[in-house]
Amino acid sequence: MGIIYERVQSLLKEIDGRAKLLLATKERTVDEIREAILAGANIFGENYLQEAESKIIEIGHIVEWHFIGAIQKRKVKKIVELFDVIESVSSLEIAQIIDRECKKIGKVMPVLIEVNSGKEPQKSGVMPEDVEVVAKEISKLDNILLSGLMTMGPNLPNPEDLRPYFRITYALFNELKNSSLFKVNEPILSMGMSSSYKIAIVEGANLVRIGTLVFGERKKKDD
Repeated sequence: MGIIYERVQSLLKEIDGRAKLLLATKERTVDEIREAILAGANIFGENYLQEAESKIIEIGHIVEWHFIGAIQKRKVKKIVELFDVIESVSSLEIAQIIDRECKKIGKVMPVLIEVNSGKEPQKSGVMPEDVEVVAKEISKLDNILLSGLMTMGPNLPNPEDLRPYFRITYALFNELKNSSLFKVNEPILSMGMSSSYKIAIVEGANLVRIGTLVFGERKKKDD
């Protein structure tokens, strides 16, 4: 086995059940994903529908596929057909479209609300002060299973500086959990990436999204 196998095994050992591991596989090959599966990875995240489709068809649903990218309304139908969980629900409108498309095929889709914890105007996601209202409305939709929250946080050079944004999201997560708005027994708090996953776990994340740390830097388009 190669370096991907070793890195996945090492990460799983380090995390040791404190959080689940999602591998972000944007621009990664089927062979790379298969090596990660052999090492014990079983949740994979994709950002782009077009790129993900062939991978999901080839590998199948022996693993769980999460959609983690920005959602275009016209692509919801296909996203709903292909994915097991949608982590990037950034508005009530998007949730309603997902619900409608799920109804058509008799599917109930677990979703996470994406929280714009840094209140950044250029980024998608629900503002922290609106999360509870949006969650209440989403929880009424029949073909959606409100399953947790996700946040990216601002793009900061020092991962330590992400703590306040993780804490904001963790506080919201607990509020919704205490209000019984999540429709699953073990709701998901998806926070932290390759540079910040350790901090995210300390701040309450139970799912971390790792790409570079396992697969290495993505190749530049012109390489």
